[in-house]
Amino acid sequence: MSSEQSAHEVASSLLAERGLTLKSLDVLQSLWAGYGQICRITATLNASPNSSGATSRTTSTTTSSVSTPQEVQSYILKLITPPPTKANNEGHTRKILSYQVEQYFYTTLAPQLPPHIPVARHIASIHEPRPDGGVSMAMLISDLKQTYPVAGEKRDVLNDIQVHAALDWLSSFHGFWWPRIPTLDRSQLVRPPLQEVTTDGQDARHKSVWLNGGYTYLATRRTEYANLAADHESEWWSLTDWEKDEFSIAELVASALEPKQEGWSPIEGYTTLIHGDVKSENLFTSKSGEEVVFYDFQYTGLGLGVCDLAKLFTCSVPLEMLVDDRPVPRELAMSEGEKELLERYWVRLEKESGKDYDWGIFVNHWEMALVDWLRFQASWGFWGNTEWLEARVRFILKNETLKDAVAGNAKMAGLWGKTDLP
Repeated sequence: MSSEQSAHEVASSLLAERGLTLKSLDVLQSLWAGYGQICRITATLNASPNSSGATSRTTSTTTSSVSTPQEVQSYILKLITPPPTKANNEGHTRKILSYQVEQYFYTTLAPQLPPHIPVARHIASIHEPRPDGGVSMAMLISDLKQTYPVAGEKRDVLNDIQVHAALDWLSSFHGFWWPRIPTLDRSQLVRPPLQEVTTDGQDARHKSVWLNGGYTYLATRRTEYANLAADHESEWWSLTDWEKDEFSIAELVASALEPKQEGWSPIEGYTTLIHGDVKSENLFTSKSGEEVVFYDFQYTGLGLGVCDLAKLFTCSVPLEMLVDDRPVPRELAMSEGEKELLERYWVRLEKESGKDYDWGIFVNHWEMALVDWLRFQASWGFWGNTEWLEARVRFILKNETLKDAVAGNAKMAGLWGKTDLP
């Protein structure tokens, strides 16, 4: 059976459970390493819907918005058919877990969001174990382009209006979840990939979102970190050099930003749910650009909202919105443009959450997030507003008071004496 036939079969099955008939299917893109497909499908309401909805699969469904038999509706099908999960393959395992996290987000968390924080609506999903030990997953969600027709596009910058709309969405999303984080069951959070999957390929579908949101955090990027540490010709080798009591500044910052499954964390009172992969490619906007909606929640998990902003500012915000003068100096303090964007986010975050966030603490968190994001880019490959990011981090690392505070927080969080850093 071809992959296209498989997508047709799955789409037809999911639609039938909702009393819908498949009309068309177009493959939009293949997933990473051939792990599946994303398709746009259209469907109409059956004249005589199948009321049984019986299936041998594990499914989850919600009410469809289809109103008349003649109305053609558009949906997005995300079909995942990866090879079996294996121990000690971090990249593969991260992807498998990320698809399960995304399915959990859409089925369980997204319905809790108020209308002013729009996301795609979950229609139906499948999570089906395979005889070879792998798993097949599929998710049917509403088509965002019907309401938000302008795609952010891959590795492109947004215009001023879109940037402001993205900040408003993120501050609302982060603010909504901030006071609700204590209600999450920490034991059900997804740990780093190699901790999560045993030699038998542990199934994490009954868990929720990542303990540490995003995909760049140091606990899962030790190989890249080691490569950077060995590259003495790189300026940013200094991030891996010993700073305080045999720990590098990169390790200290990573520890300070790391949510904990149990015990005290320096960011505990400010932890929220972050998107985890904020970039222009993962959003749509209205024609005016004044409304935005994000998608691709594979790396949603706990963290500081500023960690989402670090990637957004580097990869999708026009440089002229961040700096006052060109060319960018070698060392750069916070410019007025950067401050204005942060203040817009910060004010709305406090309003949405009903919580106080001292501006000084917020800026310290922001600067740590920039250092951590630079560490990933330096070890993986730079893109985006590289000059701005590097200039900001050079300036930040001159602040010995901040570095001492980071070291002190790491010590209090129990970093000292650990052998599995961070």
